[in-house]
Amino acid sequence: MDEAVQIVNAIKKGQISPIYFLFGEEAYFIDKISDYIGDKVLTEEEKGFNQMVLYGRDVSIDDIVGNAKRYPMMAERQVVIVKEAQHLSRTIENLCAYAENPQKSTVLVICYKYKKLDKRKKLFKIIKKNGVIFESKKLYENQVSDWLRKHLLSRGYTISHKAALLLVEYLGTDLSKISKEIEKLKLALPQQTEITPEHIEEHIGISKDYNNFELKRAIGERDMLKATKIITYFAQNPKDNPFILTVTLLNSFFTQLLQYHGLNDHSPKNVATALRINPYFVNEIQAAARNYPMRKVSSIISSLREMDLKGKGVGAVAMSDADLLKELLYKII
Repeated sequence: MDEAVQIVNAIKKGQISPIYFLFGEEAYFIDKISDYIGDKVLTEEEKGFNQMVLYGRDVSIDDIVGNAKRYPMMAERQVVIVKEAQHLSRTIENLCAYAENPQKSTVLVICYKYKKLDKRKKLFKIIKKNGVIFESKKLYENQVSDWLRKHLLSRGYTISHKAALLLVEYLGTDLSKISKEIEKLKLALPQQTEITPEHIEEHIGISKDYNNFELKRAIGERDMLKATKIITYFAQNPKDNPFILTVTLLNSFFTQLLQYHGLNDHSPKNVATALRINPYFVNEIQAAARNYPMRKVSSIISSLREMDLKGKGVGAVAMSDADLLKELLYKII
């Protein structure tokens, strides 16, 4: 996150490199950097003749180099953005010759999503020397809440701890998806607002009381009554609460619980680090560990895999989401 901000700040100061190679599993930061370059490096008048967007599935490395070697028209520089460059993975090393002597009046942006560039290869070393190379790593779940708070703060909002956890629990670690939901909140709420679970329920549609976050907590506490109320709500609203998502999240929870049982050091700091979870969840894990010994956790994980198959129609003929959820809860508790 900090590196992405540094790249943008350098561009703001006029420190513009001839090549930006953006790669990695998290598409959000790649899009943000490439969009910023596309929006800010050239004026609106200059973009017509001097900005080009290419797509990796439609071009070759020779096409990219040919466009990058053109001279700008009535402007100091031109911008060439290559999106979906991961489709050129077999020939990407052919970019070495151009990267060794890049056109100074061209800003070439390579968006190489969901793949890694081998740091041992010649291309990586050349671009690192002559341009900017940025690896966009996927954030762990315990990092997303911090990113969310910083993201909102930069836009004039704050968010309560529970609201942040609710969003992350429901939307996962896909920053692009979270960002889209934040835009809904920004349209509905004035700046300086602290976003609460009530705001999320009203404007995004995630129930603050009946969600996978609360179901996981109820199951961890062996609170059968609360867990039953939640799965009843899920069964009545299957489109908003797909069974497969519930199984996946519970499988992740019990896998973390199995890892917890295998730790020698159960101090909160070590648990948060080893399980890569927000420290807020450590008490929840510790409480669940007292209710579910290792052998029981192993059995539950096996049952969750079985229920996952049933949810996909394997070994379950015409079972409704309500029946699947009831069986799931019975097998766990």
